[in-house]
Amino acid sequence: MDSTIFLSEVVGTALLMLLGCGVVANVVLKGTKGSGGGFLMINVGWALGVYCGVLTAYKSGGHLNPAVTLGLIAAGDPTAKAHLGTYLVAQMLGAMIGAGLAWLSYKDHLDAEPDPVSKLAVFSTFPAIRNPWMNLITEIIGTFVLVFVVLAFGKHGDAKGLASLGALPVALLILAIGASLGGPTGYAINPARDLGPRLMHAILPIQGKGSSDWSYAWVPIVGPILGGILAGLLAAPLLPV
Repeated sequence: MDSTIFLSEVVGTALLMLLGCGVVANVVLKGTKGSGGGFLMINVGWALGVYCGVLTAYKSGGHLNPAVTLGLIAAGDPTAKAHLGTYLVAQMLGAMIGAGLAWLSYKDHLDAEPDPVSKLAVFSTFPAIRNPWMNLITEIIGTFVLVFVVLAFGKHGDAKGLASLGALPVALLILAIGASLGGPTGYAINPARDLGPRLMHAILPIQGKGSSDWSYAWVPIVGPILGGILAGLLAAPLLPV
């Protein structure tokens, strides 16, 4: 295991999840300063969370997302392939740490929130209309856009990771995906982003938290993985040099 890649991905993913889960908490929980800020505020918060995460994870290339790592492998990136296990473990650990820090920041508000659905929304995604197969398609499309454009930024799969692109273009890409494609599912577009915080929702002592909705959890895992790999496979024919 490459300790530099591991630590970089843990730190970057944790920062991403702290800011991402944090902005959702600020908007959806009652009594916060940002309560009722709306979906646009959430989109901006997640985009800036990605910006900060990528910026700090420069040593690893700032993948922060198993779908990105797998998409780069499908596109032929040797570094991602050689360190796949390191990336995946670090991304999951970072996601759990970031969600835990967001819980700590908003603990009183999470405990006071009467709606268990709002509590779960801080940690994980769920659809506006529950239709798992259509929700899956939405996640595949959103993640395809993410990884495909990342590969376009990186000259058709030759990039070593998101941080090699500069963090700002990636943040703008996340903002665009959230604003355009985020409505049906809340745009996980990252298996670690949903699974890590969902596990923390199940583990943490949150008063009146209710179910962690494991029946839906496969959608934001499988969809982004398929979307990322598909983008990697199609990058060469659709993004010719």
